[in-house]
Amino acid sequence: QAQLVESGGGLVLAGGSLRLSCAVSGLYFSRRVMGWFRQAPGMEREFVAAIGWSGLTTRYADSVKGRFTISRDNVKMVYLQMNSLKPEDTAVYYCAASTWTTPTSLAANYDRWGQGTQVTVSS
Repeated sequence: QAQLVESGGGLVLAGGSLRLSCAVSGLYFSRRVMGWFRQAPGMEREFVAAIGWSGLTTRYADSVKGRFTISRDNVKMVYLQMNSLKPEDTAVYYCAASTWTTPTSLAANYDRWGQGTQVTVSS
């Protein structure tokens, strides 16, 4: 059974950094586009970043370009390095897996999701 488990969330001051991790099991990981999404209270879930099979192709939301970096290894891990964090980055962050062949920003294109990890940025 597929399982995605996020970790690394927490409380950080504005301008600080966090690194989120997602451990994937039960999937053909090397043939899955992986993505990160986030959802703030009262808001819809929004796309953050996605990475292709090889790790060479990536896609980012405009709001995080230049501050966040998505990466993956060849086994089972996906990462989201978040720098220069802002209070508006506060949200629950979700890892997701897609069967698409290129990084996609649409949540509907992802069929497996983790439980999420809370990120809180204080000003």
